Amino acid sequence: MPPIRRTSERTAEEAQAPRRILIADDDPSIAALIQVTLKDPRYEIAAVSNGLEALKAFEKKPFDVVILDVMMPYVDGFEACERIRAQSDVPIVILTSRDGTEDVVHGFELGADDYITKPFKTVELIARVESILRRVEGYTARRAPPVVRVGDLEIDEPRHRVSVRGNDVNLTPMEFELLYFLAANAGQVFDRETLFREVWGYEYVGETNLVDVCVRRLREKVELIPSRPKIILTVRGVGYKLAEY
Repeated sequence: MPPIRRTSERTAEEAQAPRRILIADDDPSIAALIQVTLKDPRYEIAAVSNGLEALKAFEKKPFDVVILDVMMPYVDGFEACERIRAQSDVPIVILTSRDGTEDVVHGFELGADDYITKPFKTVELIARVESILRRVEGYTARRAPPVVRVGDLEIDEPRHRVSVRGNDVNLTPMEFELLYFLAANAGQVFDRETLFREVWGYEYVGETNLVDVCVRRLREKVELIPSRPKIILTVRGVGYKLAEY
């Protein structure tokens, strides 16, 4: 398997360039709306009409954010998400017409970082994209040290790298942010509302179990026995915390 393409490993020239956003949606009106909404010198937008074209575009050059509609011909958004995630930690946003749990949870299980429901408000789309870019590029002030060590867990924030028991672990940007936040505050319990606000950057959406899915995925990557976690602990009736050692 080729090494994961990390969004944090940009050259100096790439860091100064506009942020590149890939949009895949087979509805021309939706694609056009997103392009108009994100029309800004800070962004360079590429729009394609299906998941297959999205995969081809991603192979040609790197992107900073990928927005994938779920229902597309040839290759749907879920498959495109899974295949992109296998080769890169680029932030992936699922675009779905349903705000129930099925599409959202499945997208996160495949490695998506966020989701937007149709119909969406343009201000919401802008806020989501800007929040994602702030997280990836480190615009948010860090109160924790750049390298956090808790037991067998080491998180190198500047290099966007995580190791557990000496082994490197590949995390999506959102998984990384959640783990970093919990590790920087090891022993402190956080409810879902707080995690949503501090990690995702907007208010909690109570109808989804996004936080739970992200925690489950993290456990599968950092715990020896995910069903019996020793690192990321559940505090029944409250939320989650990272164990103190």
